[in-house]
Amino acid sequence: MIGVAYAQAPAGGGGLGDLTSLLPLILMFVLLYFLMLRPQMKRTKEHKQMLASLQKGDEVITSGGTLGKVTNVSETYVKVEIAPGIEVTVQKPSIQTLLPKGTIKSAS
Repeated sequence: MIGVAYAQAPAGGGGLGDLTSLLPLILMFVLLYFLMLRPQMKRTKEHKQMLASLQKGDEVITSGGTLGKVTNVSETYVKVEIAPGIEVTVQKPSIQTLLPKGTIKSAS
């Protein structure tokens, strides 16, 4: 009535099948690194270098969009003159862009 039962081979066929199933996931992480993480780290590094090189007389734009000239630089704060005789104190990381000299005169 019951015939001979044969054992079946394990599914997957070995280690090569496991690697090919993980390949799309690995490629996704590599693509994520090169398209998103690496450029963001580069921008962060450039921003830190720009903040470290700030000096009196530089013309800047703050993250709020205010144009001004740096009058004093300390460890964590920067005084920015936004109009003749009017200075505001901002945190260093809020400086967004360093402008070429003479930009504020041409913008007025």
